[in-house]
Amino acid sequence: MITRRFLLASAAALAFAAPAFADDKLKVVSTFSILTDIVANVGGDRVEIITLVGPDGDAHVYQPSPADAQAVAGAAVIVANGLGFEGWMDRLVEASGTKATIVTASDGVTPIAFGEEEHDHAEGEAHDHDHEHAEGEAHDHDHDHAKEEAGHEGHDHGAFDPHAWQSVTNVALYVGNIERGLAAADPEGADAFKANAAAYLAELDMLDAELRAAVAALPEDRRTVVTSHDAFGYFAADYGLTFVAPQGVSTEAEASAQDVAALITQIKAENIGAIFVESIADPRLLDQIASETGAKVGGTLYSDALSAADGPAATYLAMMRHNLSQLTATLTN
Repeated sequence: MITRRFLLASAAALAFAAPAFADDKLKVVSTFSILTDIVANVGGDRVEIITLVGPDGDAHVYQPSPADAQAVAGAAVIVANGLGFEGWMDRLVEASGTKATIVTASDGVTPIAFGEEEHDHAEGEAHDHDHEHAEGEAHDHDHDHAKEEAGHEGHDHGAFDPHAWQSVTNVALYVGNIERGLAAADPEGADAFKANAAAYLAELDMLDAELRAAVAALPEDRRTVVTSHDAFGYFAADYGLTFVAPQGVSTEAEASAQDVAALITQIKAENIGAIFVESIADPRLLDQIASETGAKVGGTLYSDALSAADGPAATYLAMMRHNLSQLTATLTN
């Protein structure tokens, strides 16, 4: 039987002759749509980007294809989120045999940990590892760290919440890591990448101020919402909302009957009035919870993926502003 690993490796072998530059543009592979937009803002017209998990796609449950292995094999730079988000990435990199520079966008982020044991690890080993690279040059993939992340694949959460892009402050770190990674692969473009990054950071600063002001204006007793899965921990930490969810940080995990019952009890006890469906999630469970609690189902939030180009969240900036408008409109009514 021809295995999937064989197909991936065979496709990758075909790509070894592919140039790292195509039409004078740096070939970059991004693991999912949110990263692609950030890379595009930093790289500008000097990069050609292939996205593995496109708009409205769910990277938690993604299965790479032979075409993905071919793209990875021919890339000069690969940009991944890290923090265990892409549990399939190590296998894809290994199968492809790529020689690309691998940029972990979340390097330098202080991760949100789960449980006391994981918290100690986050503040110690993981934070030290991230800090070492935060101010340095783009680095090759840390295989030991990646194996640790990949080991959590299939669980309802790993040691850390991977959704670090829900904090605009964290995305500023993403921008720095990506800028350094692109410049290392294309030194002639370093000045352009630096200028693009500076312009984008200014836009991120304005977005961060908007988010803080809008949430601060909400009534204190109207700052708790329910979402499909636990993807907004960094948003909560930065901006002062509380998010509760029937699923863990990965959409691979199914909410247990006990978890759902406990959430229903919490919604009733705390009079939580807003439930939001995520763009990548099946709405039926939240519809059931809303029916049993009387809570209002608000609009759709974008957590792990952008919308299509003609949708309301086609860029990272648009996604965050869309989510903010959905949240504030529901929580103020």
